[in-house]
Amino acid sequence: MDTTRRRSSAPGRRHTNAGEDAEALAALGHKQELKRNFSMISMLGMAFAILNSWTALSASLSLSLTSGGPSAVIWGLITAGIFNLCLAASLAEFLSAYPTAGGQYHWAAIISWKNWTRIISWITGWINVSGWIALTATGGLLPSQLVIGVISLYHPSYEPQNWQQFLLYILFILAAFAINVFLTRLLPYITQTAFMWSLGGFAIICITVLSTASPDYQSGHFVYGEFMNETGWPNGLAWLLGLLQGALGLTGFDACAHMIEEIPEPHLKGPKIMIYCILIGIGTGFVFLSVLLFVLTDVDLVNSSANGPILEILYQATGSRAGATCLLIFPLGCLCFATIGIMSTSSRMTYAFARDGGLPFSRVWAKVHPKLDTPVNALALTTGLVIIFGCIFLGSSSAFNAIIAASVVALGVSYGIPPAINVLRGRKMLPETRAFKLPNWLGWTCNVAGVLWTILTTVLFVFPPALPVTGNNMNYCIVAFAIILVISLVQWFVDGRKNYTGPKLDVNAMMNGEVEGLAPSNTNGSVPTNGTGIDHMNGKEKLAT
Repeated sequence: MDTTRRRSSAPGRRHTNAGEDAEALAALGHKQELKRNFSMISMLGMAFAILNSWTALSASLSLSLTSGGPSAVIWGLITAGIFNLCLAASLAEFLSAYPTAGGQYHWAAIISWKNWTRIISWITGWINVSGWIALTATGGLLPSQLVIGVISLYHPSYEPQNWQQFLLYILFILAAFAINVFLTRLLPYITQTAFMWSLGGFAIICITVLSTASPDYQSGHFVYGEFMNETGWPNGLAWLLGLLQGALGLTGFDACAHMIEEIPEPHLKGPKIMIYCILIGIGTGFVFLSVLLFVLTDVDLVNSSANGPILEILYQATGSRAGATCLLIFPLGCLCFATIGIMSTSSRMTYAFARDGGLPFSRVWAKVHPKLDTPVNALALTTGLVIIFGCIFLGSSSAFNAIIAASVVALGVSYGIPPAINVLRGRKMLPETRAFKLPNWLGWTCNVAGVLWTILTTVLFVFPPALPVTGNNMNYCIVAFAIILVISLVQWFVDGRKNYTGPKLDVNAMMNGEVEGLAPSNTNGSVPTNGTGIDHMNGKEKLAT
């Protein structure tokens, strides 16, 4: 017979040393293998380095300038920021209760309906792993575009070839791989440096371009109210399509969840980091985009220039190739740091899912190198797949861009799954004593708003960016995302449904009340029989017997 479990008080207490953090992780079913080398500031530095909102937003300005104009650039960021903040707050509640590197697929498994636990966890895991690997490709693409832009600035007749950008792409990816493998112990210092570099570069560029462009600024109406539509879509839909820029600039805030096993007091610090990086991204992005729009002089040239939008604006503001190139070093450095952080996070997500048996040859990808203290095999898998994606760029830049866009869609879907399940189950599936808890009304608001945003952006971001639709401007994101789903479903029927049991929760620890929010009082001590073995009913967790 099922008996109702009491709730653990574990989330409310503060872990005071590494031993207690390791015990808490063991209670969630996993041995502490990765070193907790990151402080809160270094983990915040990694999270913000991955978002690098002001850099990503400025490098992708052309997405919104042609699809809504400056009004979509500025207010699209605010819109995307508010809804992503709702998603971040929703996931922060999960992170405070269950701080494991698995993140979304682990949380979805714990709160899902008993008969659907394994398949929901499986699909969520595949979507999240694929999204992070595809996002790693972005880390190689964007800095290579900046370098090509500099060459075009000095040599206007230069026509870049795909193979040239491909070589730069490979260079950035392999450099990030080498740093992640051989400089693991220095990653906390690298991420702190990335944080300072990003904030310093943000301030220096803003001050420089405002001073050099003075007094020839665009009007406030242009910056905050000008609407443009060169897409062929109706005005309202064009503005909504411009939200892709803001969404791209705030994608990846779940990084701290997948790196959470490398920070002390994860259930306390993790939620703060997840929310802080979004707030910093919105603030710096709003100011930086406003500055760029005030100092640009020719918006049509910004949209069409081979130099890239950010370099073209810097050149228009300074009137100097050398000055613009020097300023470009800051966003270039930010993107290099971002590539390192994205690859770290992607490898941890791959490692975590493989640790639970979610990937082919999971035992290989779940190994942590005993001397390097990092999942080298998972890093190698991420790097290998990203290089293969780069080969696609040699044949079709449109197909490669579809992979990049699919990363935004895939990560967005993975963000929406846990809160969607939580809403459907009445927001009663998380332990009341978790360290980070939203007031009930705010929790409902954030959960529902985040889920609706996920649905809206998933539909919008697979639209072709302009009319008429041709083979060259078609949005192949839907194809790339469909391939991810098909592969995950095929692999489920081939292997998953037989061998995948979901996240491995420690039943003995659950019996002793050591798992945060998962303390059963089952009297017969039986082992759960399904997935996580947890059946949540009316907000009271029960063990299936």
